[in-house]
Amino acid sequence: MTKLIAVLTGMSEYSGRFISWATLLLVLLTLAVVLLRYLFHTGATALQDTALYLHGAIFTLGAGYTLKHDAHVRVDIFYRRLTPYLRHWIDFLGTLLLLIPVCVFIALWSWDYVLASWRIGEASVEAGGLALVYLQKSLLLVLVVSLLIQAFADLLRHGQALRAGGRQ
Repeated sequence: MTKLIAVLTGMSEYSGRFISWATLLLVLLTLAVVLLRYLFHTGATALQDTALYLHGAIFTLGAGYTLKHDAHVRVDIFYRRLTPYLRHWIDFLGTLLLLIPVCVFIALWSWDYVLASWRIGEASVEAGGLALVYLQKSLLLVLVVSLLIQAFADLLRHGQALRAGGRQ
């Protein structure tokens, strides 16, 4: 069980490290777009589209990494004062009853939307834009996978901690 948790969290960690480099690339692309526009008075629609796609990829691939590091937004009024055992219960039940159903809902809701985009090979409506809009829309499903990988790892980890009386 511990090996499976390590594999799943390792996947989230790896995607987070990849995203850190993608974020640097996004900054450089944005700088290039700004320099082209204001120094050379020319547009770069394909570069702008690439930056937009990369921005979406950063958020969707980074969701699992953020969850792994407990860096998501948490309204923490009572949680920090609770015992580790109760925190594990809250995280276990929150993952099981909220996060996983929301992921399933997003997957079901976006599946036809993404497939329709792939079916027609949806491209940018902008002149000179990228012909890969279907890939951008596919990031909705990547978000679900990213979150579910870490959600299952968290379920296993919190389950182990609960069996151990909250001491993990």
